Amino acid sequence: MSISPQSSTANLATPDEFRAALGQLAAGVALVTACDAGEDAGMTATSFLSVSLEPPLVLVSVREDSRMDEVLDRADTWAVSLLGEQHRAIASRFAMKGRLSDRLLFADTPHQRSELTGSPLVDGALATVECRTEQRIAAGDHTLVLGRVLRARVPSPDGRPLLYFRGAYRQLG
Repeated sequence: MSISPQSSTANLATPDEFRAALGQLAAGVALVTACDAGEDAGMTATSFLSVSLEPPLVLVSVREDSRMDEVLDRADTWAVSLLGEQHRAIASRFAMKGRLSDRLLFADTPHQRSELTGSPLVDGALATVECRTEQRIAAGDHTLVLGRVLRARVPSPDGRPLLYFRGAYRQLG
């Protein structure tokens, strides 16, 4: 049995219903970064996932018309730092609406610059993934950015991940 497409949204979940349901899924927290015309940009993401091993591909979901959407539209390369428990404050600052400028946020964020992509990489990240954009896909109020992985490193293999669950940052155990 298949469901026929409807032009009406009457049978769709409301945004609040959808948010509540998906809030039951724990997600890792990452900082997506890029350098655009000499200016660093970053955003906290919980919608980051692996897509393929051969070739190595990842996907990040970015709010349409956000600063990061504009940056990733212009920048060919970008990076992802998978955040550990010790990065809660960094995740919170880069997730804030109406936040400080990215320049000020990076000034207070211990990081190094990738020699491959030029993107900032968070110090102490559990892992880093550096990418080249393969494709951008419009999807509702977001853009799905598919990236080919150029480099993946695990500088902190013993760290514990920062998680997002039921609308808040959490820790294992």
